[in-house]
Amino acid sequence: MSNSHHPKPRTPTVAQLRAFLAVVEHRHFRDAATAVGLSQPALSGAVAALEETLGSQLVERTTRKVIITPLGERVAGHARRMLASLHDLTAEVEAARRPFTGPLHLGVIPTVAPYLLPAVLRLVRRSYPELDLHVHEERTPSLLEGLAAGRLDLLLLALPAGGAAPTRDIPLFDEDFVLITPPDHELAGRTDVPRDVLLDLDVLLLEEGHCLRDQALDICREVGADPAGGSTRAAGLSTLVQLVAGGLGVTLLPATALDVEAGRADRLASVHFADPAPGRRIGLATRPGSARSDEYERFAASLREVLRELPVRIVT
Repeated sequence: MSNSHHPKPRTPTVAQLRAFLAVVEHRHFRDAATAVGLSQPALSGAVAALEETLGSQLVERTTRKVIITPLGERVAGHARRMLASLHDLTAEVEAARRPFTGPLHLGVIPTVAPYLLPAVLRLVRRSYPELDLHVHEERTPSLLEGLAAGRLDLLLLALPAGGAAPTRDIPLFDEDFVLITPPDHELAGRTDVPRDVLLDLDVLLLEEGHCLRDQALDICREVGADPAGGSTRAAGLSTLVQLVAGGLGVTLLPATALDVEAGRADRLASVHFADPAPGRRIGLATRPGSARSDEYERFAASLREVLRELPVRIVT
């Protein structure tokens, strides 16, 4: 068995290729050396090293001018493409390091999306035009699975996010729940009702899987109430509001949803609780140790500014 083996082909270095391309471009060693910021001996050495690496002559050195061999011209074509690819690679990494560029997959819960997204999208268009934002509206369990699996980058939801995998929560604001009733209800228009009024009311809830349903249930349980609507459940807040307008009961809405959902119905009235009103905290959730953590903190700070116009208490 022969133990002779071929020497491994050596790979040209980026510095060698740059030096050689400068010679091809200028056809003059001194000018080429000046162009790439090398001394003339260093440039000549780099070209000689490239020829040795490839085992072929690329340049004919005559007294008056530099001639590139036919193989040298072909090598120059490869070198240009390689250096262009290398430039693309470093540009892409730089873009990824530059905050607010490239794709961002934002998950949003349905009881937040219609009310906060207009402000979020305005902020992104105005302040982060190079951000390629993708919005996914899903319920909390699905969002948390998506975040853990890497399908989603950032969540906008009620905090604490919970879920099996740990999250890093960044609070944005607190908001109150408002009771929505028909206009002829005895509580209609009041601004100081205690929570325990819920004991005597038929509170309509969203269907399973909405965190707002769980929050409403918690509020009812705190006062010992048993929410109604066992058979009446809505997939979204708009439907809940329609059920209230139709006289089937009352419901709890987040303050941010009030204008959109109750503002367009003359068959509804709002009732505000006495302090401390029941409510929820809304914020962002990310994976702990995400490479974009600093970016998300800055995004949260910008979001807090644009959300000040809503009926919320900003968390700083």
